[in-house]
Amino acid sequence: MMRIRKGILLQDPRFAIANREALYTLVLAFLYFAWWYLTAYGLGSSPVEEYSYIAGFPSWFFLSCIAGFIVFSILALLMVVFLFRDMPLEKPAGDGKGRMDHD
Repeated sequence: MMRIRKGILLQDPRFAIANREALYTLVLAFLYFAWWYLTAYGLGSSPVEEYSYIAGFPSWFFLSCIAGFIVFSILALLMVVFLFRDMPLEKPAGDGKGRMDHD
């Protein structure tokens, strides 16, 4: 919740946390897209006769679609465990100025 009081914009601290977590998510999504694009188009642009294979798949496909999915799923899990904070969704209890009470 955003409140204006005496000309000063007070912001609920949960928004700062949510914005930071959204930024982490966007960065990870961009990195995943870059990984996928570089491995798919970088390794897959050569003639078919020159392809190398991993587990029966062309290396560009394996690295971009299979390994990339696994790697970035693990990175997303680690991001949630170590970077994201559990926070209440209810209106914060406190002094009425949008500040949260911390442990």
